[in-house]
Order: sequence, then C-alpha cells, then structure tokens
Amino acid sequence: MPRPVVLGVDSSTQSTKVLAIDLETGEVAAEGRAPHSGHDTQHPDEWWNALVAATWQAVTPDMRVQAISVGAQQHGMVTLDAAGQIVRPAPLWNNIAAAPDAERLNAAADFAAEVGSRLVASFTIAKLAHLARTAPEDLARTAAVCLPHDWLNYRLTGNLATDRGDASGSGWWSPREGRDRRDLLALAIGQDAAQRLRLPEVRGPEEPAGRVQPEAAEALGLDAGIPVGPGTGDNMAAALGIGAAPGEVVISLGTSGTAFAVSDHPTADPSGEVAGFADATGRFLPLVCMLNCTRVLDIAAAMVGLTRDDALARAAQSPPGANGLFFMPYLAGERTPNLPQATGSLTGLTAANAQPDLIVRAALDGVAAGLAYAVDALAQFGIAASEVTLVGGGSQHPAWRQAIADATGLPVVVRAGGEHAARGAALQALAVARAEPIAAVIQRHRPEIIAHTEPRPERRVAFRFDERRQIIAEMKATDQTQSHCR
Repeated sequence: MPRPVVLGVDSSTQSTKVLAIDLETGEVAAEGRAPHSGHDTQHPDEWWNALVAATWQAVTPDMRVQAISVGAQQHGMVTLDAAGQIVRPAPLWNNIAAAPDAERLNAAADFAAEVGSRLVASFTIAKLAHLARTAPEDLARTAAVCLPHDWLNYRLTGNLATDRGDASGSGWWSPREGRDRRDLLALAIGQDAAQRLRLPEVRGPEEPAGRVQPEAAEALGLDAGIPVGPGTGDNMAAALGIGAAPGEVVISLGTSGTAFAVSDHPTADPSGEVAGFADATGRFLPLVCMLNCTRVLDIAAAMVGLTRDDALARAAQSPPGANGLFFMPYLAGERTPNLPQATGSLTGLTAANAQPDLIVRAALDGVAAGLAYAVDALAQFGIAASEVTLVGGGSQHPAWRQAIADATGLPVVVRAGGEHAARGAALQALAVARAEPIAAVIQRHRPEIIAHTEPRPERRVAFRFDERRQIIAEMKATDQTQSHCR
C-alpha cells in the first residue's frame, strides 16, 4: 500500500525546497531541491519550474500525496493580466527600487497604525506605487496583483488565494482589522486602479486554497484534486516548523536575516523597525528584517579566496572584534535600520590584522551585531527573550551559533528538522489533510533541541555596539539629507 505523505514547499530567493513528510508520524520521508537565479527580480516561471523539479525529486512511486502547502519569500510583487498571464518579472523583497515610493506613502498615511508596519522598499504596496510611477502602461495591463506564494497557489489551484501571514506583508491588508485596505492602495496607484485591481482572497489557517487542478497535477506527477493548504510567508512557515510558542524569539539565517516572535496581540512600531505581521496560526508575528545576512560572509570569503566552509571555520577560530577590524555589513542597502542607499565598509585595517581569517571574522561580527540590534528592537515591545532559537541554513554551523549567542548575550538553541520553513508548510498541509487545528499539529510535532550554545558575556563588548549605533545615526542623517535633495 502506498505510504501517505504531505508536501511542504519553501520557495525562497535562491531555490525551492520540497519536503515529503509522513502523514501519521510527521517524519521527513524525502526531499527535493531546485535552484532559482537568485536575482532581486525574477520571473515567476522560475519558481514554478523549480517546484516541478523539486517535487519530482521528493515524491517516489511508493508514496501517495494527500495534501500540499506552499511557504515562500515575502513581499515580492507578481502582476497578472486579465488572462492570468505575467505582466512583468517580479521585484523581490530585496529589490530597493521602491524606496522613494515607500517614503511618499509613509508621508501620506500612518501605515504603522493602519496595517501594523511602516513601509520600506520591501513592501508590495511600495512596489506597486513604483510601478505606477515608472511604468503606468504595465499597471494599466495589470488586472490582479499577488505575492510569490499566492501565485504558486494560483498555479496549483486556479484560485488567487493567500493567508493572513503573507497578506500582512503586502502593506494593503490590516492584521488588526483582518481586511484589505483599498483606501491605502489608492494612495499608491490611484482610486480607479485600486478599485479594479483583483487581490488574493485571504483564507484561514486551516482553510484550503483549493485543490490541485489537472494541468498542475500532470506537471508535478501528483493526483488531481488533492487539497492545497492556504500557505504562508517563509518566516511564518518557519515558526510553524519549530512549533514556536508565544514569546519565543526566533532568528532566521538566510539570504536575509530576521528576528521574530509569535504574539497574541498585534503590534505597531512607528519607527518602522518592527513589522507588525500576522502569523499562520491566527496570532501575530512582530518581525525585524535585515537584507544582509549570511551572504555577507559569503562575499567576504570570496574577497579573500576562501570557500564558505573554510571561512566559517577560520572565523570561528578568530576572536570577536577581529583584532580591531570593523565591518558594517550593508552591502545591498539595508532594511533595519532603514538605509536603502547605504553601502558597506571595512575599517580599522592595519598591517597586523590584514589577514583573511580576521576579515571573515569581522564580517561575521557585523551580521551578528545587526541581529542583536533586531532582538533589542523586539524587546521594546515587551518581547523579552530568555534564549534564541535559530533556523535557516546558517543555523547549522557552530560559528554562527556562537557569534549570535555572544552578540545577543543569550543562549542559542537549534531544533531538529533543518528545512524549517518547508517543514512548517508540510505541517500546515498535514493539518488540512487531517482536518486538525494547526496549533495542535505543530505542538505535537515540535522538533527536539539538537544544539545548545551558551553566550560568553565577556565577548559582547567586542561587537562595539555603541560605535555601530553612532555610525547608523550618521548614516540616517546623511540618507535623510540625500532624500530631501532627490
């Protein structure tokens, strides 16, 4: 008899991962992976083609898939014409072209109060405003707009459906009110366009987006008609994957770095540092995002001719503070702090410390200090962490664990499971297949702790937080001056 499984998808900036987990035990049965281009603008067909390839890798003839759910990168903007075809490639969360449009919208309305988040370039509504300003002919062709996971739902089911978590990263859906705010959309693209534009229908935590239609089933090698969960954003999916409880602080280490916590109450930060998202269980997910995370160390490693693994091993053996080297890691602008035009810097270079090991150590310090800044931002809203749970690719390496423990001053734990966002999507699919509440499913299958790293309090000073805060203040002042001059 075929083994019953459900599929969880994580469609990220760099690749698509598919996990098949056993319907009864929740254990991983198989997995598949396929790459994307990694650019900050991607054609959505990349995601579909990668999903097809990864699904064929993960599903074997002795399995019978009972349900599928999709987690995906937040914020990206997918535009569809009246026939459901792509109007133009999708700008992703890390595309900063919409920064001036976000500033204009923030000046027009208090988005923190209205939808829980002050806008930055990442938000989809800012990208729509950018489209209206720079390519009005494409906006005129656009009949519907959605986020990456919504579009994959659309390809699977034919329904334009989303969930609370991903909808809360659009900038037009209010977590507090639980509804679309077309009045805010009108500020971005005009009243007529805001009224005619089709938006994804927001489904509940266990409410299916639909069922796999025959064309999609044939491409994926699945049975037509299996239910498709509502899906969610990647951070919300990661919270499901580790069974995050209210108040538990999670740091995700990937192309971007995020710090977030499940909360019973909505949040609104006028400064914009904490985004007031919803989660995938019916609760909320205050979150701080950095654009520059693990790739900073990858770039530093390439600068000095090291592989990623060699760089991490050498950084782990080098002291925090890198013997005076100081790295500000804003290699692609930054979201937190909001410095879209910022660049990175390496200072303090001397004949004594001009060494590959110390350069990669300084890069590690810079990212870890930024993540500690994110944890401090959450603390301003009463989320006082007693420890930090790491997820994402970087969580698997001891160098990242120790650096974050030292920088935050908090113990760091890692839970089993590895691909936590894909696992969270799979658990959502399991809840849909078994008609169970998602909160009960994730607690029943909460993975065990496999690594525990204690902070070294005497090392925290080496991250030079006061100096970093002063530089950030100066960069913000410069950025504001340049904004007024633009």
